[in-house]
Amino acid sequence: MKTFVMNTKSAKKKNISRLAVWTLAWTLSTALATFGSLFLWEGNSLLTALSIVLNLGIGIGMVLANRQFLEDCDELEKKVQLEAMALTLGFTLIVGIAYSIKDSTNLIPWDAEISFLVVFMGLFYMVALVFNRKRYL
Repeated sequence: MKTFVMNTKSAKKKNISRLAVWTLAWTLSTALATFGSLFLWEGNSLLTALSIVLNLGIGIGMVLANRQFLEDCDELEKKVQLEAMALTLGFTLIVGIAYSIKDSTNLIPWDAEISFLVVFMGLFYMVALVFNRKRYL
């Protein structure tokens, strides 16, 4: 029985590490796609397109790693994660649409940028995870 628990903990650590590597790779490829044409290859459309394709491929890998992580979680951890994801999706949709409406009706003096929404999503997800862990664990 002890071996099973150790293998489960080892598998969980491996899945978390795999997800962290894919997330870091996606973040770096996003930075490359965003800033590469400004600082590295100065407007070369082919290299920009290739960096975006690379970013999409790594993004798919990150989603698959996240799926594997969730599949290997126990039922309680799945509940915690999925509820945090559901809340994040819902609130990001609501806040994102409100933010877009503010931009289109000129209630904010700047253009609505997706980066603000991505930051909101990440922060909200972390808060939802902390809240759910305290609630369920």
